Amino acid sequence: MSSITLYSLDGCPFCEKVHDALDDADIAYETEWVEPLHSDRNEVKRVSGQRAVPVLVNENSGVTMAESDKIVQYVEQSLA
Repeated sequence: MSSITLYSLDGCPFCEKVHDALDDADIAYETEWVEPLHSDRNEVKRVSGQRAVPVLVNENSGVTMAESDKIVQYVEQSLA
């Protein structure tokens, strides 16, 4: 089981951007696919305080972050 989890929505271009960054950096991660309706995204709300995706959770470092550009920067600077 990976220590990195990406909360993602199928077909979301911002989520795909993060998936690509993680894949390009050869980082092992798990994807938690979320519901299309914001009101049904209780798991994302529980871990991040919001219902928007993508959200990356790194259990090893205690980092939880949202917004694709910030996540990609974190992947490139801290995980790659």
